[in-house]
Amino acid sequence: MNDGIVVVVLAAAVAYGTPLLFAALGELLAERSGVLNLGVEGMMLMGAVIGFLCVQHVGGSAGVALPIAVGAAAVAGGGCALILAFLVVTLRANQIVSGLALTIFAGAAGLSSYIGNDFELADDPARFSFEPLNALGLGDLPVLGPVVFEQTWLVYASWLAVAAVAFYLWRTRPGLNVRAVGESPAAADAMGIDVTRYRYLHTVAGGALAGIGGACFSLALTPQWVDGLTAGAGWIAIALVIFAFWRPDLCLVGAYVFGGLSALPLILQARGVTIAPQLFQALPYVMTILVLVLVSTGTARRRLGAPAALGIPYVREER
Repeated sequence: MNDGIVVVVLAAAVAYGTPLLFAALGELLAERSGVLNLGVEGMMLMGAVIGFLCVQHVGGSAGVALPIAVGAAAVAGGGCALILAFLVVTLRANQIVSGLALTIFAGAAGLSSYIGNDFELADDPARFSFEPLNALGLGDLPVLGPVVFEQTWLVYASWLAVAAVAFYLWRTRPGLNVRAVGESPAAADAMGIDVTRYRYLHTVAGGALAGIGGACFSLALTPQWVDGLTAGAGWIAIALVIFAFWRPDLCLVGAYVFGGLSALPLILQARGVTIAPQLFQALPYVMTILVLVLVSTGTARRRLGAPAALGIPYVREER
């Protein structure tokens, strides 16, 4: 039963959806504060290359090297997000242009590629990688075994991240504050909430999660480094936030839908199905385009629950 194509696709959807989930949660935090981060792809690539670099050069066992690599990936993504926050919050630059510029700067033809080529990272496989576990010894259960209990630590960490972000946004005072900043920064400022600090913190935190999402590629899914390793996953993550109506729980569902679409051509190829793989590989991006087109108007965004001040710089003097 566990070798059936449905079970295999479900298990792969969870694995391939995990980097999308981390990145989408990060984008969700930034957008809830009113910052549209279009630099997610670049942040994921920086996280992927820095995480891989660390796992190749940090000594010790896998239990030491892998957590350090994930932490370094988070710092790399957060560092890129800090640059974005300075541009769009402090300098009040256009958020779309700034995000696109950051993706070009850090992306497949930019800094991440330079680091990978300079350290010749593409020559060797990862020294250590995250391997699927047999959690609680339940990996042999029908259906649930491979789907739930034979995943990597990164998958389980992503579930905790979903719960943590949901609790933070809807059950804590800082979460209420950040939602207020995203809806009406002028009103939040009048209530004594530091709009600039909240936007900085949540943009950087979002970048850190995107960096971890990138590390999922280089340390788990395909434990190696090649230019453009994330293959557009950052753009899917941005659309996924819209698809999920800016809710963490629906980000999880959407990530697994997109993850399943990404994994499906590989599974079909392994089973000898001759359908052109390009057709299935294009499906996540077709869905992304459709989602973005459907919510391209301000009215549609408001009906779906987008923060009212998303993408709008806040200038205190204009209150």
